[in-house]
Amino acid sequence: MRNSPERKKIEKLLIANRGEIACRIIHTAKKLNIETAVICSDIDSNSLAASLADKVLVVGPAAASESYLNQKAVLEAAKNWGADAIHPGYGFLSENSSFADLVEQSGIVFIGPSASAMVSMASKSEAKRLMEKAGVPLLKGYHGVDQSDEVLRQEAEDIGYPVMLKAAAGGGGKGMRVVENAASFQEVLESARRESLKAFDDQVMLVEKYLPAPRHVEVQIFFDWAGNGVYLFDRDCSVQRRHQKVVEEAPAPGLTEEIQRRMGEAAVAAGQAIGYVGAGTVEFLLNTDGSFYFMEMNTRLQVEHPVTEMITGQDLVEWQIRIAEGAPLPLSQKELEKNGHSLEVRLYAEDPARDFLPATGVISHLTWPQSRPWLRIETGISEGDEVSSWYDPMIAKLVVWGHNRKEACNRLIEVLEQTRISGLETNRDFLIRILAQSEFQNEQLDTGFIERHNSELFAQNKRERACALAAVTLCQSLKPKTQAEDSIWNQSNGWRSNGVRQWYQTWQWDDEHCEVNVIQNGDGWTVTINEQQYSMTDIAVHGSMVTFDGKNFFVSPEDQKVTVTGPRLTQSLSRPDYSTTEDDGHDLTAPMNGRVVAVLVNSGQTVTNGDPLLVLEAMKMEQTIRAPHDGTIDQILHPEGNLVEEGVTLLTFQDELEATA
Repeated sequence: MRNSPERKKIEKLLIANRGEIACRIIHTAKKLNIETAVICSDIDSNSLAASLADKVLVVGPAAASESYLNQKAVLEAAKNWGADAIHPGYGFLSENSSFADLVEQSGIVFIGPSASAMVSMASKSEAKRLMEKAGVPLLKGYHGVDQSDEVLRQEAEDIGYPVMLKAAAGGGGKGMRVVENAASFQEVLESARRESLKAFDDQVMLVEKYLPAPRHVEVQIFFDWAGNGVYLFDRDCSVQRRHQKVVEEAPAPGLTEEIQRRMGEAAVAAGQAIGYVGAGTVEFLLNTDGSFYFMEMNTRLQVEHPVTEMITGQDLVEWQIRIAEGAPLPLSQKELEKNGHSLEVRLYAEDPARDFLPATGVISHLTWPQSRPWLRIETGISEGDEVSSWYDPMIAKLVVWGHNRKEACNRLIEVLEQTRISGLETNRDFLIRILAQSEFQNEQLDTGFIERHNSELFAQNKRERACALAAVTLCQSLKPKTQAEDSIWNQSNGWRSNGVRQWYQTWQWDDEHCEVNVIQNGDGWTVTINEQQYSMTDIAVHGSMVTFDGKNFFVSPEDQKVTVTGPRLTQSLSRPDYSTTEDDGHDLTAPMNGRVVAVLVNSGQTVTNGDPLLVLEAMKMEQTIRAPHDGTIDQILHPEGNLVEEGVTLLTFQDELEATA
């Protein structure tokens, strides 16, 4: 524990972060009459956070290593501005012990725990040793010093497959992989090490038993300088993809009061074991039998902290600032109460249908739902902003409160249905399908939820798809025309003097050509999509909005495409390009904008179907490019370190017959 500082009010606060968390901290600071400055890279200088802060301090170019992670530049900016304190948010420098030390040594308050507490929890290996000593339950695993391939492989054998590999310095799912069997161990180990080195400059791994269907439950803790600690109840973060949380809620549903109490007390014990100060989160794996095991401790504020704020009525950022000023905890454990239920989803620029590949581009249209007392929209994005490959692809956190879980869930579905984003792919529709899924509604949660319900969560409603295609066809056919074009003799919309009207257009929906025919005959409508007919009785066109049976579909034209957004469907469409030919399989192209981080083959090398060829990284996510069939590598066009755009040829490839001809 650090020595308690003299009570000193923070008057000038530097936010060493970006996006929605920077906006969130600025909001609380303004409420407390604290002047704010936000650091940013040059491409973020016109961001929403920059527009909200009192001062904008550009500290470097787009690369995080040269701006947000540049400790010297950040600290120099804070000193020059005269900051009393630095709030690191989450990510970037929030859990960097050397930065925390530098800040404290400079006489500026670091709003977070001590460097020693960070060190204790930064290494998952050291954390598990400390938790074992403190009596916190642990899974069977290896967190030793010997990191040779042979030792790690043998430990995995002793523990028994499947096992989980984790970066000892990790967090946020980085450097984290499940190994199903001995045959895949080496490839998975190398991938986890590579990702860990990039994210944390460390390759130390731990191995632990993998539970096939656990829940991910975490507890929010707070400590003051006097060593007093409380837990602000629990959160469930079980619905995940790639070990990244997708849906979070508080309190964790279905837990008995006994389990909640024991888990909360174990979390406080974890904080006491390292002399913790400030906000922290202790994460547990909850087994089906009610047993729980320490997973890790995040020595910072979490992305999902709003759901805790919603059920407790507390501002956790304000708690952080008050404690940093030397104040005691605002409330004791007995004084803390929870009320109702809260749910949060992370709205990402990504394509779930393409294995959650991050999406980049300019947000050409953005409409949020109307303000409500039970709704929070936390975002650092505005219409016209670009989502680049440099940073995390989160667009916003949508947070709701309800008197109970069912009400909160229904409210969040409503909020998502009323959210419209054009210009790039998002996971909006995918989130709605999760929330509407029957097992989710019935609290049947675990970390394998998405994989288990894959077919349901990626399915599209055929009738809604037909409505979307009809909406685009009608809006494009009925868009305003010049006086000459409006003549009945110049119309191409199927006008007939006998009262039957018909509109026909062809659209490209992903990889499918869709021939759309919309016919109005009196009060009845028929929509035909590639010979599949749908009967409709109530269609109304209002400019860029088309209503089908009371459901609104909005059409947003863009440069080379048009985006249609319905209640539970968002799709970008384009005109078919009949000049293209089928891929001959000789070229492998980049599925996303990113950086080549590893080339795993050489020119002339023979490979077999499924072999890893190279690895791309974008927005903190790795994508392994594999051989589509047996053959020989011809040319490698982009070496390690190259930045590439989606669709660019990465390497040329000969199939087996050509290679042996």
